[in-house]
Amino acid sequence: MQLNSHVKTAGFTLIEMVTVILILGIVIVGVSGFVIFGTRIFVESSAVDQVLSQSRFGIERMTRDIRRAVPNSIRVLTATDGSYQCIELLPISASTSYLDAPFIPEAARNSLTAINSIRAINAGQSVLIYPLTNAEIYNPQGATAKRFTVQSVDVAGDQLTITLTQSVRFTEASPLKRLYAADSPLSYCFVSTSGNVELRLYQQYGYQSSQPSPTVMGTGVLMAQNVTNNLTVNPAIILTPATLVTNAIVHLQPLFAVNGETFQYQHQVQVMNVP
Repeated sequence: MQLNSHVKTAGFTLIEMVTVILILGIVIVGVSGFVIFGTRIFVESSAVDQVLSQSRFGIERMTRDIRRAVPNSIRVLTATDGSYQCIELLPISASTSYLDAPFIPEAARNSLTAINSIRAINAGQSVLIYPLTNAEIYNPQGATAKRFTVQSVDVAGDQLTITLTQSVRFTEASPLKRLYAADSPLSYCFVSTSGNVELRLYQQYGYQSSQPSPTVMGTGVLMAQNVTNNLTVNPAIILTPATLVTNAIVHLQPLFAVNGETFQYQHQVQVMNVP
């Protein structure tokens, strides 16, 4: 007896395999394009967010220091070739009211008394009474001036006795008996290097009669990048000096650019203190 068996074999034809490969290729290309597009969007948004964070930090730091500047200590310098623009100021370390101080035409002496301040006044700092001009703040000290250096401070209850490094006479008394203590001037500079403008902070370079340029203040601390202002045509800083009825106002308008997008700050900061 002979048995006949019919075996049915299952499989893919060449046409089916080619069709599947084509479909998979199309799907992979579509998915990879979507992933690449999403990655590009993430990278670009991250770059924009980084520039925004840097710029916000720089502007907020400038705002804080400008608001606590010694009255009439702000001055702005712009290079004629547009290579930099700097704003210099003397930040207040402590403030109080003086009780007794040597003024013209009194005899010179090396001490004064004041109400104890919330923040300490320390040796090496400068004390200022009634500064009205940049020159009165930054010019070298003499025996008669409006800024002198502290040698030591004695505290007795609510009263300070401040000993100065020399016998002095202050030029004018403050109508409100204000006394300011400060450490050292600082400068914020928009510096152009190879077509790129950076915001840098310069400190600890000392008092100078003429406002210094970045080249004589050291390397500075980088605060922000990607600034695109043409500093001679579109300055990043504009100073409106103080008048008899208003304090000085600083206009901050740096222009930032990243990945083809630009954004510009229009920020006004008023000096809060008066002589």
